[in-house]
Amino acid sequence: MSNPSDFFSSKRSGFGMMPDMEEEQFLRWQNLLEERTGMCLAPQRKSFLQTSLGIRMRELDCDDYEEYYQRVTVGTGGAIEWAILSDRLTVQETRFFRDPDAMSFVRNHLLEMAKTAPLDRSFDIWSMGCSSGEEVYSLAMLADECLSDLGFKFSVTGTDLSTVVLRKARQGKYPIRKLETLPVTYRQRYCIATKNNEYQIISELRNRTCFSQVNALNLDAFPVTGLSIIYCQNLLIYFRRWRRREILNALADRLVEGGVLVTGLGEMVDWQHPNLVQIDSNKLSIYVRRENNNQMGGR
Repeated sequence: MSNPSDFFSSKRSGFGMMPDMEEEQFLRWQNLLEERTGMCLAPQRKSFLQTSLGIRMRELDCDDYEEYYQRVTVGTGGAIEWAILSDRLTVQETRFFRDPDAMSFVRNHLLEMAKTAPLDRSFDIWSMGCSSGEEVYSLAMLADECLSDLGFKFSVTGTDLSTVVLRKARQGKYPIRKLETLPVTYRQRYCIATKNNEYQIISELRNRTCFSQVNALNLDAFPVTGLSIIYCQNLLIYFRRWRRREILNALADRLVEGGVLVTGLGEMVDWQHPNLVQIDSNKLSIYVRRENNNQMGGR
């Protein structure tokens, strides 16, 4: 009879452990991820990368990082495999009303903007790095509550790099445990119970949303402008500081006068833009577009 430990050390078994990733191998994968997505994987996340690669490699009966690297980078097959892998490496955690303070600010700001807006105005909102859609629907609920009864139109667009989570987001279906952070009044108004103990966002709200695959490295391929709200929380932390500046400068130019850019607290502490005013708060990182200013680049 074979030694039981051989089973658990087998690299090709469904439960097998992958070999430890050498530093040179980690740097190579780290560079590939940053080159293609802009995201910089910190050294302390080496175990995350090794685990994520290992799961996919076992599915392919592959136990060599170099061999799998070639599968990901070479030819048409490499492009297909990269799409599968990147879905697993870039999916971020999300939940309904994840940042209550920021959501409260958005709600109040929408109400203020509506006071002076012409009735034919559409309030367009963009959620970056939307993952499975909870943030998009949270923003849509706020917009509907603030604007619909006043006769205004609105739309919320969610973008992400992962096509897998975008498919989930479009369905708008969530297990009941995902609704724990959703206020009861919103749950009753905007969700309907379905089978398998799931809830689905009502079609009237889903019809106000749109989901698209967008790479933050190529924002020019997503030429939306005239936005009332850009919600970009918990995304910039994965990029180098100089790239964060590039992204924020591009976003600033897409806001309407009085529009709002919401970022994560501490994600970019020393960034300024001449067309934006930062809200004075120790809980929020929010910028408001100045009125009647010349277009200028950020610093």
